[in-house]
Amino acid sequence: MPCDRHDDHSHTHGAGCGHVAVRHEGHTDYLHDGHLHHPHDGHVDEHSVAVNPGNPAECTPSHACGAHDAEHRHSAGCGHEAVPHGDHVDYLVNGHLHHAHGDHCDDHGPLRQV
Repeated sequence: MPCDRHDDHSHTHGAGCGHVAVRHEGHTDYLHDGHLHHPHDGHVDEHSVAVNPGNPAECTPSHACGAHDAEHRHSAGCGHEAVPHGDHVDYLVNGHLHHAHGDHCDDHGPLRQV
């Protein structure tokens, strides 16, 4: 897979860097300001969680997470880490991806923190 470089990235990602580390496609990536960063060969690649059977992009109106109250709305600054997923943004909540959808959150599958 060719690199999708995040140029001009002065921060060094690694253990203790202050960003949430997640397991993604067999390696560790870091959630940083709505991006999924992967340190690679002296630069940082932009990654995204693929839409697939393990991380679908379907509506799940009966999802009852219990991780936040029903009035909580995911958006920038909501307190959950933003995660690029396919062509949209999800939020990491208790090890799985939440997608704000109307009056509910869809469950878009697991994303394991390291």
